[in-house]
Amino acid sequence: MSDAFLAVDWGTTNRRVYRIEQGRVVHTERDGKGVTAVTDFEAEIRGIRAMVGDLPMLLAGMVGANIGWRLAPYVAAPAGIGDLARHLLRIDDRTAIVPGVSTLANGRPDVMRGEEVQLLGAAAAGLVPADALLVQPGTHCKWARLAGGRIIGFTTAMTGELFALLRGHSLLAPQLTGAVSANDAFLAGVEEAKRRDLTASLFAIRAARMLGTRDDADAAAYASGLLIGSDVVARLAGTPPDTVHILSGPELGELYSAAIRANGHAASLIDSHAAFLAGIIAIERQSR
Repeated sequence: MSDAFLAVDWGTTNRRVYRIEQGRVVHTERDGKGVTAVTDFEAEIRGIRAMVGDLPMLLAGMVGANIGWRLAPYVAAPAGIGDLARHLLRIDDRTAIVPGVSTLANGRPDVMRGEEVQLLGAAAAGLVPADALLVQPGTHCKWARLAGGRIIGFTTAMTGELFALLRGHSLLAPQLTGAVSANDAFLAGVEEAKRRDLTASLFAIRAARMLGTRDDADAAAYASGLLIGSDVVARLAGTPPDTVHILSGPELGELYSAAIRANGHAASLIDSHAAFLAGIIAIERQSR
């Protein structure tokens, strides 16, 4: 690698390409060519270099998964920037893929791929303390604990995917067409989640319609609060009331902030793109 390089955050459905010079982003491209839309990765790599610059390239995310280009083996937690840099999957002398991180804590297997760059980057850039609890909302929400700037453990929850499935394919789908925001209905769902009876609470959305006790216009926000609240209460149970750092855009970040505050913790929203860039630059520097 060199002081000028290309970084690619390559996910399942989209990708971002950054040209980085002397630790600064000088050009960015974003498109919908996630790994599931690509059949010839070598051609895509040539195309990226033709478009952004013929430079060394560091790839992160699902490009290193079994549905991507090449399988980059996981690094077991605890893991830091140096561990990822030492275990890059070298495609050639100018192209490498960042490994994911795995854990087998308490007999439960878990993996992440792509999120580790953001998590470690947030600490490396001082966006979060070296010892911190972080959450990355999304289809598969990640909760991670950092100690000394390293990932020491994490848990993945299928929160976003469950909401999408309920909204698209469940008995509740006709009721879940409304907008979602951190409104009173959302907070009521967060409060209901404290009962820790998720499946029964979900069916109560159906029953509320039958009995006329809740307006369907609020049902989607309530269901979102119920799912996010269940995620939050499970992760924060028994933890001291420290700040939870949220790596997210503003929309999901607002929802998780509201749910975290409703469970007695402070919340701090961190720019996930800034965290990724800090992480990928730190990995590149330690890989030389």
